[in-house]
Amino acid sequence: MSIGNGVRRGLAALVAASLSMAATAQGLSHWPDGGFRDSFDGAANGPTTDNDAARFLAQATFGPSPAGIAHLRDVGYQGWLSEQFAAPASTQTQYLDWFLTAYPDDYLSDDTRLEIWAINSVGTPDPSRPLYPNNAPTDQLRQRIAFALSEIFVISNSNGTLAYEPWAIASFYDMLAADAFGNYRTLLEDVSKHPAMGIFLSSIQNQKADPTQNIHPDENYAREVMQLFSIGLYQLNPDGTPVLSGGQRVPTYDQTTVRGFAAVFTGWDWNNTGCGDSTYTCCMYDEDGGWGTYFWCGPSNQNDPPWMLPMQPIEHYHDNTSDKQLLVYPGVSLAGGILVHGGDAQTEMTQALDNIFNHPNVGPFIATRLIERLVTSNPTPAYVQRVAQVFNDDGAGVRGDLKAVVKAILLDPEARYGQWQRADTFGKLREPLLKITQMWRAMEARSIGGRIGTLAPWPPIEEQIGQAPQRSPTVFNFFKPDFEQPGEVEQRGLVSPEFQILTDTAVVATPNYFFHEVFCDYTGSTNCWASDDPTTMQMNEDRDAALAATDPAGLVDEYSALFMSGQMSPFMRDVLITRLNQLTVDNYGQDLGRTRVQHALYLILNSPEYSIQK
Repeated sequence: MSIGNGVRRGLAALVAASLSMAATAQGLSHWPDGGFRDSFDGAANGPTTDNDAARFLAQATFGPSPAGIAHLRDVGYQGWLSEQFAAPASTQTQYLDWFLTAYPDDYLSDDTRLEIWAINSVGTPDPSRPLYPNNAPTDQLRQRIAFALSEIFVISNSNGTLAYEPWAIASFYDMLAADAFGNYRTLLEDVSKHPAMGIFLSSIQNQKADPTQNIHPDENYAREVMQLFSIGLYQLNPDGTPVLSGGQRVPTYDQTTVRGFAAVFTGWDWNNTGCGDSTYTCCMYDEDGGWGTYFWCGPSNQNDPPWMLPMQPIEHYHDNTSDKQLLVYPGVSLAGGILVHGGDAQTEMTQALDNIFNHPNVGPFIATRLIERLVTSNPTPAYVQRVAQVFNDDGAGVRGDLKAVVKAILLDPEARYGQWQRADTFGKLREPLLKITQMWRAMEARSIGGRIGTLAPWPPIEEQIGQAPQRSPTVFNFFKPDFEQPGEVEQRGLVSPEFQILTDTAVVATPNYFFHEVFCDYTGSTNCWASDDPTTMQMNEDRDAALAATDPAGLVDEYSALFMSGQMSPFMRDVLITRLNQLTVDNYGQDLGRTRVQHALYLILNSPEYSIQK
């Protein structure tokens, strides 16, 4: 066993131990009414405490803040959700446009996209908007759902073409944000037509079969739209458990189905808006002077509209002469799942996506994926089924209503009380990115100049902490949803997706990252070389310095609520208080308060107990 593997397994064991310890420490005595809840009325219940508010915000946002907790206590769960559903969507592409004007001599890269991702996610003032700095984004829930969707509908700058196209990736993320509270069917079509997805999964300029030229439709997107975006590999019961036949799982599709969908997704190309203009250097025309026969070789510049506009069909390359085998399931509208030939590219895409959308797997599949991203890695079948039922019918006869699905996930009794109901299996390993955003939000971090360069250091952030927005190495994201950490997790039949990025490098590099953030990057710091960089996020560590200087126990309790929803074990609390009391005025003088804040932050952020969101 390598040293790295030993460290990783050791941390996994600590996390497992922390789960058991936390469960023992909390018990049923911490229930709001001392009993077992099997229902939850979001209109009438809560949050009743700061701890309840912090838990909800840890699931629904990029992290709780003191102001966010207070506001949620004022308006309640239902009021807060209504506010968030109504909040205007923050975008990324407008920031990239602003950057070119504001910094004409700077090089715009994918790191610039990370800036606006952080601004929108953390909710700091956006310098690209009017009224700066009094214009902080308010759509926390929408951005959180967009991030979750980006880990399901994956594109990445790891693709050689997209690596230098931040507008394409930003536009894709903006599309996810725009569709976050819309209908899943709309989202599925928008994803299918976006050129960034077309590049990433090679569906753009996909051609109908021509055996004489050894041309066959590309199957990449056809396979992943089913496996990763909608129904998965195996048939599911309404509660997300696998359908079994003879003790074996039943596949949802086969290679014939893949070929059928591959033929459907032929003939789609860049949107030719502006083709022929001097800024477009690569347009092709047919003999009649039109554009409808040949594929266009694509936009020439980063911010050309075709990078951000839906693909459009070129019928010459679409297969409209062969019948296509699609999905077969009870109630399927296409007889035998056969899409009869003769339709144009848009008609056949509509029919094919409808065929996917109405598959009975979609509800439990999407319910499970979103629950995993927001609440817990191992939801009970009952939880999945309740959310899937809302996907199937939002109460008004609408299938695929994502607003209703998000609401159902967050207000479900398992989301609100699962840490007590299922203390030994409930929760999820916090993603490194979410640890960073929670730290910044909790500590009211701001940069001097409004921009955020802290996620774009060298080496790249994904090499330090194992993760960065839309920079995954494959379409499977940085971690697979069914990953099982070897050892106790695997033995108990549980999944632990985020453990897949708990690599040798991340185990060491992530604490180092937080050390620099906590001990260097605070308001007024002169300790580090980048402290005065206008793009460095500076945390307001002085806010809690007075409390820390006089009442270390009070500080620990405050941070237990803010970072851990009040779930810190007595053991961990005692360890932290003991450590803070070891830091004395004789050693640190007037810096005692801030120093205690720093030590508390660093130890919490790297603790096994905090690592699990419960």
